[in-house]
Amino acid sequence: MPQRLSLVARCLLTGLFAVTVLSPAVIAQQFPVTFVIKTVDPNIGKVCYAVITADVNNDARPDIVALSENRVVWYEAPAWTPHVILQDQLPLDHVTIAANDIDHDGHVDFAIGAGWTKTGTLHWIRRKQDPNGLWDVFAVGEETSVHRIRWADVLGKGSQQLVVSPLNASTGSGVRLLAFEIPESPTTQRWPATVLNADLNRMHNHWHLDFDANESVDTLTASREGISLIRKDGDGWSSLLLSKGKTGESDPNLNGAGEVKSGKLFNGRRFLATVEPMHGDSLVVYLEPQQPEGTWERTIIHDGFKRGHAVWTADFDGDGSDEIAFGHSDTPQKFGVMVFWSSKDNPAHWEKQTLDEGEMATEDLTVTDLTGDGIPDIVAGGRSTHNVRLYTAVRKAGGK
Repeated sequence: MPQRLSLVARCLLTGLFAVTVLSPAVIAQQFPVTFVIKTVDPNIGKVCYAVITADVNNDARPDIVALSENRVVWYEAPAWTPHVILQDQLPLDHVTIAANDIDHDGHVDFAIGAGWTKTGTLHWIRRKQDPNGLWDVFAVGEETSVHRIRWADVLGKGSQQLVVSPLNASTGSGVRLLAFEIPESPTTQRWPATVLNADLNRMHNHWHLDFDANESVDTLTASREGISLIRKDGDGWSSLLLSKGKTGESDPNLNGAGEVKSGKLFNGRRFLATVEPMHGDSLVVYLEPQQPEGTWERTIIHDGFKRGHAVWTADFDGDGSDEIAFGHSDTPQKFGVMVFWSSKDNPAHWEKQTLDEGEMATEDLTVTDLTGDGIPDIVAGGRSTHNVRLYTAVRKAGGK
């Protein structure tokens, strides 16, 4: 314990966690990691829709970037000084953001999805001479109820595309999972789009991975239909249903899944972490089948909460197995952020550590090593709590 306290004290002395008071989270004795909480922003707006990390000022360390209904703010490491770089320049509400050097000038830019409750618009923003002032806005396209965006080379062209998953049906009975390519002149030319799938509905989120280990990028989707794998198949695209998610409800919108991430266990066996259904009350883990044609083993590891809305996987304790960071927003007085870890003896058994209870109504979270110590940290953004918080991981004495 003295060693852990000295680490925190050093953070305070070096100004790493300046400005606000730190408080230790509730910890489970079995897990060799504790998390130190810092409020980066007590009130970013009505809702903090999304949080990501990116090196905005090219100082070789990641900064925090957060999206509210009408603003983009980047918080400069290590003091997390706020800089508003977008305000009231896009249709309400902003809902999703992703970082990339779009114009290849050596500086990070951001793609943004906005107006998602109405038409749905896609934009990208580029810094002016002063990176701390408001940035310039350019159009990418439109898509009804745009909801999540991520960069990935799903087309296999050697450069990343902006992959977009709308929430509600935009063509017939399904949404269009789209991949927008960056044109030669992204400020003036149309961004061509490829439809990867148009058969799924209520697609709340998606995730990219090399599912087949064949050096191609595939896409996992979480939708009303469940967890699907979308991948390139010759000149077209195929869809494989891995799990139906939650089933049995007469209302189809109460079935399926709403979040999905992938991880791996001690022995290299993969798992999927989901929230079921969309905005659901169950955190679920699927273990990869031992045989290629087998069924993914489904286990509910936590339930009873309201509006689960954020999942990530990372190896916080350095033991070679990924843990699950999870957040929910609408459970009275008990919303917050948690970390789950699996048992070496029984990979279907998971333990829970609560990091924050009642002060972070989690709308989104992301995981990155923000302090350069090789240990992943958590950043979360709040819905009804309106805040942005950093959960810095510190391994206890004896941890790896």
